[in-house]
Amino acid sequence: MKKIDKSVADAYFREKTRNIIIYLIIWFIVSFGVVLFAEPLSNFTFLGFPFHYYMGAQGSILTFIILLFVNAKVSDKIDQKYGIDEAQNEMLSAGKSLDH
Repeated sequence: MKKIDKSVADAYFREKTRNIIIYLIIWFIVSFGVVLFAEPLSNFTFLGFPFHYYMGAQGSILTFIILLFVNAKVSDKIDQKYGIDEAQNEMLSAGKSLDH
């Protein structure tokens, strides 16, 4: 099985962890920040609804779905950057070894 150098693995997980923290901060701001500032945000409208109502009803869900797709794309690029191939991951998860 192909071994990954510890420094490469540490950099990989550091970058992935940093991205997850960024996504969680965005999620927190969209989900709870809008509630905390509902009064000032009620002056703005989005698609005919007060902004705070829209974000509570649909906007936070849409933001979460968008974050899922962004995470998938960014994670694929990080995997390619560090030489972690999806086909290799599938082989390893199936219990097959990589003979390089």
